[in-house]
Amino acid sequence: MTIFQAIVLGVVQGLTELLPVSSSAHLALTPYLLGWQDPGLSFDVALHFGTLMALAWYFRAEWAEMTRSAVSILRHRRIETMHERRLVFLMVATVPAGVGGLLLNDLAKTTFRSPYIIGTTLIVLGILLWAIDRWSVRSRSIEEITLKDAIVVGCAQVLALVPGVSRSGSTITAGRLLHLDRPSAARFSFLMSMPITVAAVLKEAPEAIRVEGFSLPLVFGVLAAAVSSWLAITVLLRYVSKHSFGIFALYRVLLAGVVFYTLAIRGPS
Repeated sequence: MTIFQAIVLGVVQGLTELLPVSSSAHLALTPYLLGWQDPGLSFDVALHFGTLMALAWYFRAEWAEMTRSAVSILRHRRIETMHERRLVFLMVATVPAGVGGLLLNDLAKTTFRSPYIIGTTLIVLGILLWAIDRWSVRSRSIEEITLKDAIVVGCAQVLALVPGVSRSGSTITAGRLLHLDRPSAARFSFLMSMPITVAAVLKEAPEAIRVEGFSLPLVFGVLAAAVSSWLAITVLLRYVSKHSFGIFALYRVLLAGVVFYTLAIRGPS
């Protein structure tokens, strides 16, 4: 892999990981559409380290508060404040995706990366995102999230193991279904992404390093992912404070059209 290819994949991962358009789909489709060799799931996950850096920096105040909350819970053996409850909810929301990742990891590396599956899931989740966002009238803020909400959104995150679904897309859609307002659904989605992303990076990064080594392409790819992830967080939170998620739903359907058109011309390989 060249440095240019790694940077392109890093930018693609960073921009699409936190937008509801599916980074796994884009990382699987980009080599396919450009005629590059697919670097595989381990390299894709290694790029997530860049996203982790962006999440840690952008939400540094929230992480600091949750760290204090964790210390308080351990010290007093009880949950008292809103921040402590939010920490517990994030932990609960992480469990389903962790279990799903262990059970479905092999399929995620092979069968689920089929362009046919990706094209289909892009359309299905895009329609669901648009419909639920359009008709979710009553809105609640992130401070009103309950344990039930955390469980539902956490279960929705499991679907992201299938490329084309999108982790942020499935969790934001679930949040809107539960009547969270758009910024709160996006913010909770971003916050809950960090624990599962940390786990995925710790699991897959050694394999990526074994294959690529601490090579310049891998380093540049991670840095590109970090910068583009920070940009994606900033743009999305500002955008959805005044607009719907409709533009992302439309993009998903259009991208699926490109996928199926390309498959009709070139075939799956």
